[in-house]
Amino acid sequence: MTQVRLGEAVPDFTLPSTGDKTFQLSALKGKRVLIYFYPKDNTPGCTLEGQNFRDNIDFFNEHNTVIFGISRDSLRMHENFKTKQAFPFDLLSDADEEACQLFDVIKLKKLYGKEHLGIVRSTFLIDENGVLQQEWRNVKVKDHLDEVKQAILDL
Repeated sequence: MTQVRLGEAVPDFTLPSTGDKTFQLSALKGKRVLIYFYPKDNTPGCTLEGQNFRDNIDFFNEHNTVIFGISRDSLRMHENFKTKQAFPFDLLSDADEEACQLFDVIKLKKLYGKEHLGIVRSTFLIDENGVLQQEWRNVKVKDHLDEVKQAILDL
C-alpha cells in the first residue's frame, strides 16, 4: 500500500465522519487540512489534544485550516466524545485502518508490559493543493499545539 511522503500529494481517501457525513480528502482542495491521529476517545491525552485544537479554532479558521481527528473508535463513540468536549471539528472513524495504514501510524506499543498494535499519536498538515507539508510522529501533547501553529504560519 502507498504511504504518505513529505512534499508529495496525499492519495485521496474516504472515511465515515461524525455528523452523519463522509470525509473525502479531495473535496477539501483549496483548504489546508490538519489531520491528527489519536489512540482512543475519552482518554486523558487524547482529550487534552482535542481540547487544545478546539480552544484555538479561531486561529485555524483564520488560516484556512480545517481539522479532523482520526481513531479506530466507532462513530457512536466519536459522536459522544465530540459532543462531550464540544469539538467544533469532525472526528473520523477508521475501523478498517485504511487511513492509519496510509499514514503509517499503527505501531507495536507496550502497555503494562504487554505488546499490542495501536495508533501512535501523529499529526499531518496538508496544504491547499493536497501536498503533505509537515508531519509530527510520536506527538507529546504538551507543546504540540505551538509547533502546529508555527508550521501553519510558515506555510
